[in-house]
Order: sequence, then structure tokens, then C-alpha cells
Amino acid sequence: MSVTRWRKSSYSNQDGGQCLEVSDDFVAVVPVRDSKNPHGPILAFPAGGWSSFVSAVKSGALGV
Repeated sequence: MSVTRWRKSSYSNQDGGQCLEVSDDFVAVVPVRDSKNPHGPILAFPAGGWSSFVSAVKSGALGV
């Protein structure tokens, strides 16, 4: 994952807190990390599950 391109989530806090980064470099999984700790752990979610999660956040179904 050292050559993975990361982008900050549009839902990340601009004040430096709650910074989530994701990568679009993979078809089957979506790697996610904390931008404040780029060398820390990476979580990988199945692409379909990540898509469902993002749709739920956007629709307000999760109360976020």
C-alpha cells in the first residue's frame, strides 16, 4: 500500500480532527485510514459494503 493514492473524505473535519482518507485504487476493496496517522493501520472494506455505507451517510440514514 506504499504507492496507494489517498484522498481525504469530503466529510472530514477541516480543523484537523476526524480526518478520514480513502483510496480508489482497488476494484474489490476500499482501503481507509486516519490521515493524522498515515503510517498507522489501514482498514479494507468490501467495495459493495463501502458503497452502501456512503449511500447511507449521504441519505442521513445513519443520523450523521
